[in-house]
Amino acid sequence: MAYAFETLVSGLLAGVMYSMVAIGFVLIYKASGVFNFAQGAMVLFSALTFVSLTERGVPFVYALALTAAAMIVVAILIERFVLRRLVNRSPITLFMATLGLSYILEGVAQAFWGADVHGLELGINDIPVSVLGIQLSRFDLFASTTAAVLVVLLSLFASKTRLGLSLRAVADDPVAALSLGVRLPKIWRVVWTLAGLVGLIAGLLWGARSGVQFSLTLVVLKAMPVLIVGGFDSIGGAIVGGLIVGASEKLAEVYIGPFVGGGIENWFPYALAVGFLLLRPAGLFGDHAIERV
Repeated sequence: MAYAFETLVSGLLAGVMYSMVAIGFVLIYKASGVFNFAQGAMVLFSALTFVSLTERGVPFVYALALTAAAMIVVAILIERFVLRRLVNRSPITLFMATLGLSYILEGVAQAFWGADVHGLELGINDIPVSVLGIQLSRFDLFASTTAAVLVVLLSLFASKTRLGLSLRAVADDPVAALSLGVRLPKIWRVVWTLAGLVGLIAGLLWGARSGVQFSLTLVVLKAMPVLIVGGFDSIGGAIVGGLIVGASEKLAEVYIGPFVGGGIENWFPYALAVGFLLLRPAGLFGDHAIERV
């Protein structure tokens, strides 16, 4: 039982890393209904920009500020030159636009910073720490705390600020929000900026864990089961979905893997996602769409 509990806790903490990427998807999907396939590229771009600046002697705080400013500029450019010209287009058109943006961001990142693999050190000692007799990773504990703080801040922003309320209004009924004077371009700039900043945090954590390399863009695939389980339009759902996916894949690898030859951790989350699509398509916390026919 002690080993099972330690495996469960380890999986929950690992699932937080998936949630960090999924939150960026949720922010954009809630406000515009767009599945942003470029989120993985934004994670790579931010992490590569930060680590390249620090390797050139820029202090940590200044490199973080400059990277955040770069992500804000990226968000403004995307809204101005892509989204504004695709208003009222079909969802598949918007999805293909974000797919193109993904490759553009990768190309720009490579043009500016090269394609080498970089190590990223955040100053977090990953020596295991004992909590109630369970050996836990210091890095995972730090990532979990960061995710909790991020969710609280985003929730306060959405519920307590005028801009956050406007964002929720656009998500609930874009036409009604526009009729009340809500400026859609401004909302999109804010949402993509927030997604970029979330991508920065996720990029730093993933980069510190596995190195800053172009395979970071593939975290978009790992976030898919999280979004399906938790719901595409719920920030809390992204966290819960990440915890479920992280815990289930670890437990499945330990207790089911030996019966099927191992390697189940890589594909079990997608099997779980297929099950949710069949039984609960909107996820645990997603809004159920009601259409008149």
